Amino acid sequence: MRFDGWIAGVGTSSGTRMVLGRWERSPFGPFADVMVEDAGGRRLLLAPTRRTADLVSAVYRFDRVRVVPVAVAVEGDVWHVAAGPLELRFALGRRGPLGLLLRRVPGPLAARPAWVALTGVPARLLPGVRTRGSAGAGYREWYGARDLRPVVSAAARLDGRDLGGLAPADPPVRFGFGSVPRAPALVRVVTTVAPVRGAGRQRRAGGGPA
Repeated sequence: MRFDGWIAGVGTSSGTRMVLGRWERSPFGPFADVMVEDAGGRRLLLAPTRRTADLVSAVYRFDRVRVVPVAVAVEGDVWHVAAGPLELRFALGRRGPLGLLLRRVPGPLAARPAWVALTGVPARLLPGVRTRGSAGAGYREWYGARDLRPVVSAAARLDGRDLGGLAPADPPVRFGFGSVPRAPALVRVVTTVAPVRGAGRQRRAGGGPA
């Protein structure tokens, strides 16, 4: 299964960290989902349909899963996200040298496991960041980056509570085998999820639907 789109990792001063996935192309068509981990380590998935919720919660680990409308609107450098109880707004800064370099990577090359393995070496210099690994439930996953922009401001509310200003995504989130960069950022990625040969399909989700 291949997913082509963006992942945004945002931390807040309240200790809540959020990971937005906005997928233009996927086995389910275009969709977006949000993973949330609060300061106490509780992990929540907000997904738009039961099918997407079932897949994401099979591959990643959560304490709670909610199926809610997830809408993403982009106005220039500002992204607006509405996902059930969550409201998130963040603004992007200019690309740095790494972002400019990644934009030159062709899509087909970014999706190849050998390329992902090569880029995984420098990626390990960023605490918690991994480009490939075991995703759980008998799956492996590869992330091929194609762009990178910093998030320079953010505001968020969850269940009506202000989550505070922009902060590093620290400690690293614990949804899967890796985290997003500590410095808030938006990454263009091609993500490939494949079953491990001979592995079972036992779910490892931390909790059931809300």
